Amino acid sequence: MFESSPPRLLPWTRPDGAPCYLSTDDPDSRLSVLADTVEAELLAAAEALLDEAGVPSAAPEPAPQERCRTVALRNALRDVLRVAVSRGDRLPEPCDHGETKLCEGRTCCRACRRQIYL
Repeated sequence: MFESSPPRLLPWTRPDGAPCYLSTDDPDSRLSVLADTVEAELLAAAEALLDEAGVPSAAPEPAPQERCRTVALRNALRDVLRVAVSRGDRLPEPCDHGETKLCEGRTCCRACRRQIYL
């Protein structure tokens, strides 16, 4: 029996704030492509925000507590962005066989058993 890949966490939430998932084995489906586009835009926005956060402002000096919070948020954003880019860089190129199945709890190519990250 063919086992499908696990649901993909989408980069947006429902109106009530709950996560949205996509269950498909087609990385070229309209919703998969839209999610890829939104993820790329979110990473670009995070990079721009991180660059902007490093530029000194002409505004009055913030209180020490606000400055500490800003530094902590900037560092957290930098770390999360680094992890996201690193994970994306480690994804292997998909094989051309097209069919997937679960191999020891992981999504693999049905033909060559190479692990596929969806």
